[in-house]
Amino acid sequence: MRLGLRPGTPAAVRAAAFFDMDKTLVRGNTGILYARWRFSRGETSALTLARVFWWSAQYTFGLVDAGAVSRFAASTVAGRDEAQFADECAAWFRTDVLEQVVARGRAEVARRRAEGLPTAILTGSTPYAARPLAVELGVDHVIASTLEVEGGLLTGRVEEPLCFGTGKLARAERFAREHDIDLGKSAFYTDSISDLPVLERVGEPRVVNPDPRLRRLARQRGWRVEEWR
Repeated sequence: MRLGLRPGTPAAVRAAAFFDMDKTLVRGNTGILYARWRFSRGETSALTLARVFWWSAQYTFGLVDAGAVSRFAASTVAGRDEAQFADECAAWFRTDVLEQVVARGRAEVARRRAEGLPTAILTGSTPYAARPLAVELGVDHVIASTLEVEGGLLTGRVEEPLCFGTGKLARAERFAREHDIDLGKSAFYTDSISDLPVLERVGEPRVVNPDPRLRRLARQRGWRVEEWR
């Protein structure tokens, strides 16, 4: 039972602010940044790097098979020690991602926190990529695609649902139930048409640096478009 509530009394619900990561809080695509970093260290091939660029282009136009991409990415870290991988991603964030964090994004997270709203990064990437950013910005929660772990090792498999499209909405709704959040009163900031299920569910859709399809839809629906650089 929650303190201050009588038995049978529903918990108070509140608004929250959800932020996409790539091309919203971060100027570029973290998948590309990570692939470049591994390539520079001799840990991945030029072919894999080219694949990542191709997938990124498809993503921009809403054409990517997100499940296939995620399964491939997860397979490349199969057998890795999870804690070591998390430390490696934190180091990568400091050297390659930190400088890409958008000033407008920092300011908006700070503004929402000053309003007393819980904040969350809601991303199709993994927690290993998103947590360092959350720590940097003081974001309370990370909602992301999760990789399966057994005995402290990454198995190379992605846990369902993938935090993408309707799966991202399902994860956001589960988070909302667990934290007494009303999505209908909440804000979500994103650049991607793939996030339309969440944009349509929240009360405050915020379109930031949109891809061509989302920009067109935002004009049709009268949603404000913001450019964060």
